[in-house]
Formats: sequence, C-alpha cells, structure tokens
Amino acid sequence: GYLETDGSHFWLAPKVLRFSGSYLASARLPRVLQPTLNRLAAQTQQSFSAVVLDGDEVVIVARSGVYGAPSRSGVLSAPSRTMAYGLHLGARLPAHPTSTGRVLLAALPTAEFTQWLQGCMLQRLTPHTVTQRSALRKVVAQVRRDDFCLAVEEHELGVHALAVPLRNLQGHTVAALNVVASPQQMQAQTLQRDMLPLLQEAAREVRGLL
Repeated sequence: GYLETDGSHFWLAPKVLRFSGSYLASARLPRVLQPTLNRLAAQTQQSFSAVVLDGDEVVIVARSGVYGAPSRSGVLSAPSRTMAYGLHLGARLPAHPTSTGRVLLAALPTAEFTQWLQGCMLQRLTPHTVTQRSALRKVVAQVRRDDFCLAVEEHELGVHALAVPLRNLQGHTVAALNVVASPQQMQAQTLQRDMLPLLQEAAREVRGLL
C-alpha cells in the first residue's frame, strides 16, 4: 500500500506519510526546538528551520509557525515571511549551496569532509552557486572559523539564508538553525547584523536540551 501504479508506472501513495508522521511525533529534536522556532518567528516575522545532514542533502526536521506582523490595532496581518521554494517540513535540499548544509559540513572531521567532497555532485542551482570543490572547501573552512554561514541566493534566487550550528552539551553539532529572507525584506548584510545575535542566543538557550 505504499506504492500506487497504473500498470506501467509507480508513484508513492499517501501511506508513506505514516513514516514522516511517526518520526515527527516521536523524535525528540523537533519537539525540543519547535517552541524556539515559533518564538523567533513571532518576534521577527521571518521563517526559521532546524535542519540535519543526511548524505549529500539536508533535511528540514522542524519549521516555525506562520505569523503575520501586528498592525496598529494589534491584529496580525498576512504573513510577511519568505517561504522559499521547497522549504516545507521534511524537505530535502542539497547541502553544498545552503547555509545549513555548510554549517553542518563545517562540523565534520576534516577527513570525513574530504571524503564527502570527493563523492558529491556540486550542481549549479543559480548563477551564484559555488560548484568548484576547491572553492567550496574554502567556504566551509571560513564557516568553521566564523561559526555561522550566510548564503546569498545560492540555492534559490531572491532568497538569503543565515545559519548557525546547534550543539549539545558535549559540543557536538546535532543540527543547524537558520532564517531566510528576501532581498526586498532586507539585504544580506542586514540579515546578518539583525538576525545573527538572535540565532546565536537561541542556540545557547537550547544547548542543554539537545
């Protein structure tokens, strides 16, 4: 019952959602992070996600709720946050052009990252995507030094993304936390200036829970 067919082609049936539903209902990481994501979204009217690394891709395991900006009357208006293409709960995105992917790659041991880099296809998604292995190695090294990543229209045109690592008390990176915004909302430098302190504080707050 997990596949449907017309006799010559197969496609996934709705029953496969039981797997993701069971994971999201029982997994500790999404449950722990959801209140923080919702608080950040309500505070800033932006989109926040928690992401883990899975091979060449990252997987969104938690997403902020939808909040609009409060009007003068106190009533929430329509959501103003950027909803980049494919950024839904459970979505899988390539690791190399995404802010979260680079943060998670920066946490890998050097030998493991080298092996990952050698086996990964660095697909060009926008004119800004880094596709040279040597260049990506330098980018990830910079992310490791900075302890955050700002990706400017590399995964999708019109979308900036800023991410920080989420570490447990042992210092191991277990996920990445990011925010996305469009250039119309704020420029990349403004995104980093205004949102990085919020992301870093949130990472400190949840560290004891991971």
